[in-house]
Amino acid sequence: TMDVKQETGAPEKIKPPTELEETDELETRIKKYLRGDGANLEALQDKKLRGQLTVREKLYGKSAEAAAKAEKWLMPSEGGFLEAEGIEKTWRIRQESIAREVDIASSRNQYDIVLPDLGPYTLDFTSSGRYMAAAGRKGHLAVVDMKNLRLIKEIQVRETVRDVVFLHNELFFAAAQKKYPYIYSRDGIELHCLKEHGAVLKLQFLKNHFLLASINKFGQLHYQDVTMGGMVGNFRTGLGRTDVMQVNPFNGVVALGHSGGTVTMWKPTTSAPLVKMLCHRGPVAALAFHPNGHIMATSGKERKIKIWDLRKFEVLQTLPGHASTLDFSQKGLLAAATGSFVQISGNFSESQSYSRYMTHSMAKGYQIKKLLFRPYEDVLGIAHSMGWSSILIPGSGEPNFDSWVANPFETSKQRREKEVRSLLDKLPPETIMLDPSKIGTVKPPSRKQNPTKQERESEVEAAVTAIKDKPMKKKTKGRSKPSKIVKKKQDMIGRTKRPFLEQQMKEEEALSRKKQKASEEDELPKSLQRFARKKAT
Repeated sequence: TMDVKQETGAPEKIKPPTELEETDELETRIKKYLRGDGANLEALQDKKLRGQLTVREKLYGKSAEAAAKAEKWLMPSEGGFLEAEGIEKTWRIRQESIAREVDIASSRNQYDIVLPDLGPYTLDFTSSGRYMAAAGRKGHLAVVDMKNLRLIKEIQVRETVRDVVFLHNELFFAAAQKKYPYIYSRDGIELHCLKEHGAVLKLQFLKNHFLLASINKFGQLHYQDVTMGGMVGNFRTGLGRTDVMQVNPFNGVVALGHSGGTVTMWKPTTSAPLVKMLCHRGPVAALAFHPNGHIMATSGKERKIKIWDLRKFEVLQTLPGHASTLDFSQKGLLAAATGSFVQISGNFSESQSYSRYMTHSMAKGYQIKKLLFRPYEDVLGIAHSMGWSSILIPGSGEPNFDSWVANPFETSKQRREKEVRSLLDKLPPETIMLDPSKIGTVKPPSRKQNPTKQERESEVEAAVTAIKDKPMKKKTKGRSKPSKIVKKKQDMIGRTKRPFLEQQMKEEEALSRKKQKASEEDELPKSLQRFARKKAT
């Protein structure tokens, strides 16, 4: 380091440029976590309060600094989006242009798998994004390792397959087939046939509760616990057949879109929907939830896509256009597809206003069945009538993964440990509710109901019996005469009955006042009083 003498003559150490940049960067990060500017504590007269608030402000500063350092060292990667220059538009940038600019590993995520004889296809990713399950309508099931694009196993079940979903990890997946849903291992071995579910149209898995949810063609919603095998819930929706089903990742509530334009939200412990909201004037074609659980996107047949705020159940924005499938990415991008056209919208302002970000057109004749963003990657999986495809969407995936939550590079030992840990942390079905923040809070006291006449009489009798059975003390000089003992007991019984009688009198007075008030309200106006029947005197 260099030494420079100030006017006072004392040398001052000058930090090298790299250290200065790091300090500035850390200060910028700290500002992000601070709760605004600190309060002016010098104006406070109370010394004790000023001392307490000073300690609190120091604590906030230390926690903000710790969070900034954790972000710097534990989250080294930063997500980015496409940026256009001048009058250029991001939605005009083609996949070919992106492929020329990205690295070799990312360019491998652009591909088309063409299997025209087995489609249309549907797909699902594991929570880490490492594995993909693909299911063709004509019975083709495949599990693919997306890290090296290696086919792990494929089987032909020789009957219609409507949907596929992974269970808690890549070792098990469920397929909704012609008559019943089946559970298979990763090696293609059939483990279970779930006959109670019937002919299922859509499957969803609640990973925190280990529940497999399904909706069949008769509009019945089933919840099955995959750890113990028991049926947790079986409800008739009463709103007809539907294949629009999605789980809210925030609270585990299952949402169904119906042909009447309504969206209902269910939990496995009640037979009635938690919420029933009219979203569209026509049938609901698709719905999706934002990863934060507070925003829902729905698509209707009347060619409108609506963004909903689930905290107030209000429409935030209405976008024109039809979508047969919707999906939110980890960073909040919304993908919508109809026919062979895909549009990705982004919310790049704080006003929750989605605008067009990217577009992509498949080959003519490809009918898109399902869109699904791959977790922790800037990749969008497209399942269509001729197979499945993958395109690059910059800024869609979370750049930093938490190995305790989802590790794309986990070993078999880590997977076993994670499975045991997740089973120990399994949540009961009763914890599924619209506002899970209520769990762990104190329940407010309920209004005490008035006891019935029989309960009050039995309570009085019990108190009187206890007084009668109470032994009296022996006293001298004639104070223990039988007549005096009887009189004392009668006085004690009277004192015991008094609070009950006073309460009864208060209730009778309140009831008479209520009746009197009701009769005054029912009194006819002056113009009609002459027609009223006179009371007998």
